[in-house]
Amino acid sequence: MEQIPLTEFDPDRKALIEPDMLRVAKTDIKPPEHCVMPIYGSIIEKLMQEGRLEKIYELYTPLVPIGIYKMEHEGKSITVSHPGIGSAWAGAHLEELIAFGCRKFVACGSAGVLTPELKRGAIIIPVSALRDEGTSYHYFPPSRTIDMDPEVVRKLELVLQKHDVEYKIGKTWTTDAFFRETKEKIARRKTEGCITVEMECSAFLAVARFRNVTFGQYLSAADDISGDDWNPRYIEDRISLREKIFWLSVEACLTL
Repeated sequence: MEQIPLTEFDPDRKALIEPDMLRVAKTDIKPPEHCVMPIYGSIIEKLMQEGRLEKIYELYTPLVPIGIYKMEHEGKSITVSHPGIGSAWAGAHLEELIAFGCRKFVACGSAGVLTPELKRGAIIIPVSALRDEGTSYHYFPPSRTIDMDPEVVRKLELVLQKHDVEYKIGKTWTTDAFFRETKEKIARRKTEGCITVEMECSAFLAVARFRNVTFGQYLSAADDISGDDWNPRYIEDRISLREKIFWLSVEACLTL
């Protein structure tokens, strides 16, 4: 049987197209090295309306331009940018932010839960990610999972403990195909210890390790896929949960 392409990891550090060839790497603008990546466009819109963000650069993509912003928080500067959705987009955007000059990252977003005990809005720190996506295999040799730096996990925990925020640490399942979360796959992921499912974490971790930058992530519990039927667990006041995890991410990122 012919080898599956994703298992053909090439350790060559030099690719034909490198991030430092891009326009973002050649600008004279120097962003803050700390960078928060909220998956929520609504948070960036709200921060813009409140005058908290200064756009310092704009990345042009075939879909929409992606802003890179600077924000001041308690006397410190931090970069803010939406990472996109899914492993390919998120991994590429992390590459561009690294080429731009950022070095310490915290991403924040939502995740489906594989255990109903994780209530809507609960905070999860993923300590490892099951690699059911494609991007990470171009940055890190084939393996079933990839781990977060334990020191980063410790610092993320300290911020939550400081604010008396209940949280859980555990393994997340990163998949490219949320419409293919079948009952059989969900059951298998549960037996492997996964407590959440999302679309970016393992790619973030692989890119960060390849480029030797610091990365951590907070997840907010959203829909529940643990039962016989999908439970979207819709709520009206989602913005407050998103703001909460964003500001925790800002504080955590500045400790890295």
